[in-house]
Amino acid sequence: MENIEKIVTDQRAYFSNEATKPIDFRVQQLKKLKSLLKAHEQEMIEGIYLDFKKSEFDAYTNEIALLYSDIDEAIRKIKRWAKVRRVSTNMVNFPAKSYIIPEPLGVSLIIGAWNYPYQLSFAPMIPAIAAGCTVVLKPSELPSNTSRIMAKIINENFDPKYIAVVEGGVSETTALLEQKFDKIFFTGSVPIGKIVYQAAAKHLTPVTLELGGKSPAFITEKVNMKMAVKRLVWAKFLNAGQTCIAPDYILVHRSVKQQFLDALIAEINANEFSFEAGTYTQIINDKNMERVAELIDPAKVYHGGKVNRENRYIEPTVMTDVDFNDKVMQEEIFGPILPVIEYDNLSEAIGWVKDRPRPLSCYVFTEDKAIKNRVLSEISFGGGAVNDGIMHISNPNLPFGGVGDSGIGSYHSEAGFKAFTHYKCILDKPTWIEFPLKYYPHTPFKFKWIKRLLS
Repeated sequence: MENIEKIVTDQRAYFSNEATKPIDFRVQQLKKLKSLLKAHEQEMIEGIYLDFKKSEFDAYTNEIALLYSDIDEAIRKIKRWAKVRRVSTNMVNFPAKSYIIPEPLGVSLIIGAWNYPYQLSFAPMIPAIAAGCTVVLKPSELPSNTSRIMAKIINENFDPKYIAVVEGGVSETTALLEQKFDKIFFTGSVPIGKIVYQAAAKHLTPVTLELGGKSPAFITEKVNMKMAVKRLVWAKFLNAGQTCIAPDYILVHRSVKQQFLDALIAEINANEFSFEAGTYTQIINDKNMERVAELIDPAKVYHGGKVNRENRYIEPTVMTDVDFNDKVMQEEIFGPILPVIEYDNLSEAIGWVKDRPRPLSCYVFTEDKAIKNRVLSEISFGGGAVNDGIMHISNPNLPFGGVGDSGIGSYHSEAGFKAFTHYKCILDKPTWIEFPLKYYPHTPFKFKWIKRLLS
C-alpha cells in the first residue's frame, strides 16, 4: 500500500512539473516503447504460450502487431491531435478570438484484461502517453507470465514517476482504486466494471470502461452462407472464444437454419482446432474452465461438447434448440460455445436483442440492404460489422467502445487520445474596445440592441 501511494504521489509531482507535456518528449517515449516491445518480442511470445498456449502467429497478429500499428499512428498524428484549434466566435464577444487547448488529464490508471494481455494493457497506454499523461498500469494477474514480462519491460526501462507497472491481484487493485487518479481506464467484466466505477466516483475521476456482454450475430434468409460461416467460425473460436467481441450467440432465420448448421459443422471440421496446430488456446484457468463447462447442456449439444479438464481444453461446441431461459444465455459465454436460436421474422429477433442489455458488438450476415439497415438502426450496440466478425476492431479509424452495460467511452486512434485529454476552451478578448451594452445602467436603448443581437 505504501509503495502504491508513493508511485501515485511521485507521478502527480512529476506531472505537475510539466515534464510530460512537450510533444517531442511524448514522441520519444512512444519510440522507446516500440523499441522495447521489439527487443522483448520473442520473450512476450514465449510468455503468452506458457500462460494459455497462444501460438506465435496469434500472439503477433492479435496483439503485438496491433501495438506497433497504434504506436506508429500516434507518432504520425500526435502533433495534429494536440494542436490548439481555433473556433468561430459569436457576435456578442466581438472582437475576441476563441480556441480549444488539448491538455493531458494527468495521472492515469490503466487496468488490463487477461484474454489479450499485451494488447489490452499496452493499447490504452499508448494514447495515454500520446496525450501527455503519466501511467500506472495494472495487468491482469491471471496470465502470470505476461504480467511479469510487462512489468519487466516497463519497470526496468521507465522512471516509475512517469510509467509504472503494479503487479498483483484483488488486494493490489483495491489499493490502487483507493488512490485519486485523474483518469481510470478499465477493461474487463461488467461486475468488476461497476466496482471500478464506484471507486472512481468517490474522487469524481473520469473513466473509460471497456466491458462486454452477449453479442448477437444474425444469419438472415439472403446470405452468402459459405463466406458467412467461414468468417463466423474464425471470429467465434479465435482465442477459444475468449474475446469480448466474439459472436456470443446466433439468431438464424428458420428457412436457412439447417443449411447454416451443415455449413457450420463442415467449417469447424475443416479447421484443426488444437494447441499443436497453433489454432487454439487453453481456457485461462481452472475456475473459468469450470464456469464455461457448466454452460454446456448435453441435451442441446449439436456438435462438440467434450471437455478435457487436465489440459483446460473445451472443443468447439454448437448448441441448438436454445432459448433465452437456458443457462448459456444468462451470461457472456467467453468460451468456445455457440448457441443457435432460430427466428421466424426479423422484428421478433430484433425485439429479443432490444429486451436485453445493450451488447458490445452486433453482427449481421446478409445480402439484403433493407435487413442490414434495420438491424443497424434499431439495435443499440457498441460496434460491429456487416458480413464479418471482430474485424472492426482492426480499423483504427473506428472508435472502439461499448454502450450502456457494455461500456462507457471509446478509444483507438484519436478517440484514445481524447479519452486521456481535457479540452480547455478559451475566449481571448483584446482590451482596445469594449461595448457598454452588458453594463449597468440597463436602459431601454441597450435592451433593444441586446434583443437584436441575441434574437
